[in-house]
Amino acid sequence: MVARTETFRGGLDDVRAFCTVVDLGTVTAAAASLRETKGSVSRRISRLERALGARLMARTSRAVSPTAEGLAFYAKAQESLTLLDEAAETARDARTVPAGHLRFTTSIDFGIEVMPEIVASFRDAYPQITVEMLNTDARLDLAANRIDLALRLGGAEETGYRALVLATLAVGLYAAPAYLARRPAPADLAGLRDHDLILARERFGTAGLPLSDGQGRTEPLSVSPAIRVSDFASAHRLTLAGAGIGHLPTLVAARAVESGALVRVLAPWATRGAALRAVTLAGRELPARVNVFREHVRAALAARDCRREHSDPVNEYS
Repeated sequence: MVARTETFRGGLDDVRAFCTVVDLGTVTAAAASLRETKGSVSRRISRLERALGARLMARTSRAVSPTAEGLAFYAKAQESLTLLDEAAETARDARTVPAGHLRFTTSIDFGIEVMPEIVASFRDAYPQITVEMLNTDARLDLAANRIDLALRLGGAEETGYRALVLATLAVGLYAAPAYLARRPAPADLAGLRDHDLILARERFGTAGLPLSDGQGRTEPLSVSPAIRVSDFASAHRLTLAGAGIGHLPTLVAARAVESGALVRVLAPWATRGAALRAVTLAGRELPARVNVFREHVRAALAARDCRREHSDPVNEYS
């Protein structure tokens, strides 16, 4: 026959009151330390004894002292209270001290082309925070996958999440020098129809490509892409390979432009308005590690975008 173990249902404050009486030796001293009345502390101990079904304190008119059962309970309870206090302190520190493990997710293209330098500089600034990056185009459930933050391009999230816009991304036109050597860059938007276009995440058939010059002019261009792909990472690699003119986020293409592997075509025309959001679970205060990472990403993207605006080379192949 298996013995049934009773679940302890006493209150934590009652346990703490009992341990304080044992530590200080009197109910009076314990009451002063806990900022309660003597009667309140006595009631806590009596309630704890009823919950345990054991007498913990021997009482006389002059003093109280722990019984053998009380001393055994005290030894384990005091150890547990110490661990609990340490856990509570760790949880409080998490709100103010940036430390611990950060788990975030982002799209494959953004994770491969944009985030490595940002994560590296973040680790330089906060070496006490370890980082786990999940690159996937699937929208993972944050709670189920224990994810602190998701970097997502597009619309706002459903109920249960909160999303902060970190940057508004432009999607420009780029080509490899080898492609432009074979097929000179278009002189105007209409000339794009004579080129092999590489588009990501577009519907089938003729695609509408709304391009803006940043000065208020917008041209809804209808084009039939030569290559369609499911993600910008693939579009980026195909463009680098000289397969055509790629429609790429400027931040994704920035490193290749700086190295000369890609050239901006028809600048400043671009598709504008896609928002990059930092998505977190709603209804709770964010740990400090998440807050500092989110702000680091925002600052890094702003600095990179500013650098890009002043360093995009003039298309030499037009």
